[in-house]
Amino acid sequence: MHRRLQVGAVWSIIAGAATYLFLFDPAAGVAYPPCPFRMLTGLQCPGCGAARGLHQLLHGHPIAAFELNPLVITAVPLLLLLLLSFSRSAYGRGKMSEKFHQSKYGWIFLAVVVGFWIFRNTPLYPFAS
Repeated sequence: MHRRLQVGAVWSIIAGAATYLFLFDPAAGVAYPPCPFRMLTGLQCPGCGAARGLHQLLHGHPIAAFELNPLVITAVPLLLLLLLSFSRSAYGRGKMSEKFHQSKYGWIFLAVVVGFWIFRNTPLYPFAS
């Protein structure tokens, strides 16, 4: 029962955040804090553009979303798959794959995020900031 409450809480938070993000455009600067890393360094962090990108995705503009933050937008389907797998296992309709619990995936994820972080702050990065 505890896992079911966790799943319900996570889905509720996602639904609330998606609704807020759909209604209020981060590009308009309304009620969204600036990135502290960018404020201090002038460089973009791996999450810069994620809120604006998700707003664009929720409004049916996947290309604009990808241009704002390709890492986050590419990760959305994987994150949904993981959440659906966790939800199914919490309700006894299958087991969550043990593959997701292997530490090598955590290291791969970390390497991808750090690589993206470095790449997006080089002149080779093809998208607008």
